[in-house]
Amino acid sequence: MAFANNASHRSVAEINITPLVDVMLVLLVIFMVAAPVLTHRIRLDLPQAAPPQTVAPPTVVDLRIDAAGGVSWNGAPTSLDALPAQLGDLAQADPTHPPLLRVAPNADADYGVVARVLAMARNAGVERIGFVRR
Repeated sequence: MAFANNASHRSVAEINITPLVDVMLVLLVIFMVAAPVLTHRIRLDLPQAAPPQTVAPPTVVDLRIDAAGGVSWNGAPTSLDALPAQLGDLAQADPTHPPLLRVAPNADADYGVVARVLAMARNAGVERIGFVRR
């Protein structure tokens, strides 16, 4: 910066280095404080990642109820009298992987038959029941 001198009206061409020295001293202090932190190492024992275990898909049974009240188990016709035994076998098959019962009632099916089938499944111990739109 050039400052005018009132006496001689000439410019002063000197650089003021005081701010430069102040900034350099502050940077020096920052680096003196930060240097030991950057060189200090901490040993960490991180856990090793294990590959995810593959889970077998659950057994899926399609249970269809038609408009006349007929029931089919995975496409094979069955009666309502034989259904509790089949549902009991399904529930006891693999307790570690509970099976999935997919109920697909016809839109014209009697609600009483659907409710009876759901009660049989619950009494047999089937935990996972899903509805499928036909």
